[in-house]
Amino acid sequence: MHSPDSAVPSPFACKVYAIVQEIPAGVVSSYGQIAAMIPPADGAPPSRLAARWVGTALRRSPLALEIPWHRVINSRGQISFPGGSAQAQRQKQLLEAEGIAFDERGRVDMSAYRWRGPSEDFLQREGLLAP
Repeated sequence: MHSPDSAVPSPFACKVYAIVQEIPAGVVSSYGQIAAMIPPADGAPPSRLAARWVGTALRRSPLALEIPWHRVINSRGQISFPGGSAQAQRQKQLLEAEGIAFDERGRVDMSAYRWRGPSEDFLQREGLLAP
């Protein structure tokens, strides 16, 4: 999921990385949930684009960062990589290894596995909004 991009991450991307680092094993978040925590003052795009920006930030994350990117899926509980691709298979394997189950349609039950968000202390320290 990492890019060899050596560009300095934007403030928005840095917030994404900080949030995703907080997602514990065994739960997932959606791109939109993460985007909703980032205030517009940090360069967040209009809400209809923000979830895509989260995906872009994760794709461009520096190799040196050990970000649990695999814990971020779409709001329908699906992996966003093309079905059957090596990336999709890898993400599914990583999630299953953490105890996350997929139904027969390849979806995660978001009501059972959705992350409730970071602590209030983290939100306040990072200047983020509650999910």
